[in-house]
Amino acid sequence: MSGIAVIDYGMGNLRSVAKALEHVAPDARIIVTSDAAEIARADRVVFPGVGAMPDCIRELELRGLREALLEAARIKPFLGICLGMQALFEFSEEGNAAGLGVLPGRVKLFPAEAMHDAGGQRLKVPHMGWNEVQQAAPHPMWAGIPDASRFYFVHSYYVEAGNPDMVAAYTLYPFPFTSAVATNNIFAVQFHPEKSQAAGLRLLANFVAWDGTATGQN
Repeated sequence: MSGIAVIDYGMGNLRSVAKALEHVAPDARIIVTSDAAEIARADRVVFPGVGAMPDCIRELELRGLREALLEAARIKPFLGICLGMQALFEFSEEGNAAGLGVLPGRVKLFPAEAMHDAGGQRLKVPHMGWNEVQQAAPHPMWAGIPDASRFYFVHSYYVEAGNPDMVAAYTLYPFPFTSAVATNNIFAVQFHPEKSQAAGLRLLANFVAWDGTATGQN
């Protein structure tokens, strides 16, 4: 195989993501790259990220990666992680920034007035730590991962998908927010699989095997 490209645009847990991929796919070529040509040659692409949306979009532009990313998201098995999920959407309240517009929807700040649990205790923002992911629809990326498995989150903003059919999972904090989306060859998650122990490693292994369709190989 030509390899799995992890897009390096100066933001993200690239070492952790690459090491997790190497663990689940020891025979694959894992490339952490800011080279558009390498991204074009790769069989599948991972778009990780932490930080702010305006910085993400600016760095993609400055490094000449926007078009390579958009083309990969159009035709290859593509995994977005955290900010790499949010940036696929049209607009973010974080800096009132335009996203890449690959998927319909907006990225919103957790509203302060809603952040309390059933007992009235305040919930912290950012949402940080382990939480259950409720699978909304079957998908090859969920193979071998029980529903309501716990994954690790670190984020202050969440996706409001413009098309409910693309919601692949949701999480309660304190209301249901979209924690994974799936459409065609794209699968993207708000949580960090590289920090999520067995469930996260299984999701990455599923990505390595996935052919980019909703009924693809497990």
